[in-house]
Amino acid sequence: MHKKAYLLLLATTLFWAGNAIAGKLAVGHVSPMLLNAARWGFMLAILLVVGRKHLVRDWPAIRRHWWFLLFTGAVGFTGFSVAMYSALVYTSATNVSIEQGGIPLFVFLASYLLFGTRTTPGQIVGFALSFIGVVVTATNGEVHSLLHLGMNFGDALMLLAIVAFGLYTAIVRRKPDMHWMSLMTALCIGAVLSAAPFVAAEAATGALILPDGQGWLVILYAVIFPSLVGQAFYVRAVEMIGANRAGIFINFLPVWGALLSVVILGEAFQTYHAIALVMVVAGVLLAEVSGRRAEAPAV
Repeated sequence: MHKKAYLLLLATTLFWAGNAIAGKLAVGHVSPMLLNAARWGFMLAILLVVGRKHLVRDWPAIRRHWWFLLFTGAVGFTGFSVAMYSALVYTSATNVSIEQGGIPLFVFLASYLLFGTRTTPGQIVGFALSFIGVVVTATNGEVHSLLHLGMNFGDALMLLAIVAFGLYTAIVRRKPDMHWMSLMTALCIGAVLSAAPFVAAEAATGALILPDGQGWLVILYAVIFPSLVGQAFYVRAVEMIGANRAGIFINFLPVWGALLSVVILGEAFQTYHAIALVMVVAGVLLAEVSGRRAEAPAV
């Protein structure tokens, strides 16, 4: 079960990192709020078709927990994306990359504050090690450059984004018992409803860009991989090993992003990429081993 969860999480973070590359390719071809809404709208349409029998069977559970499901979809799907897209208007991609490495910490905090989930010393050390690897990646190996980074409105928005995703990761484990397609359908409804006002605001300010050919390709990727497959994998992995242990894998995002930039955008692979990769993997492994030992029954 653990190995399967690891594979699901590695695939998930790869798809999500690919979504960041796709987002760069979307600039000028589809506006960000419309891209976000299209992801969840098309995903919802797909799920309503392929998962309708599960939806009918699970409808009583959805009705009982509708508020929880809509809130979770709004926070985890729309909340994070909207805050991150908005943050990039005001702050640098370096700041955003570094701050994304803080997601596991907020998973730990949310899990503890909401449900009393304990964090082991090994998980804390593993988080710190992998976070340093994230910082090395984000600063191109020049960690001293952090001294010149300042907090601004964009950084504050990014903090809201990682708080939103940390909260989502912590609470999604408490989902009602239902098929994953039914869960994703309900979450997508919450995402679409909460995304609509942002699209309306984008249109009202004249910032709306309808997709062209490249824009539609970006939307297609975003719907299939980071949205449909990635979110399903992530929910299943959280079910299998818990929010704390799954959350630490988020630190693979900047590493995957660097590797994809080399392959897709033609950027050079530097020594610091290799160093950061080793640190992130070591930190994740340390946190995971500690988490497994803490959950193992006493004999």
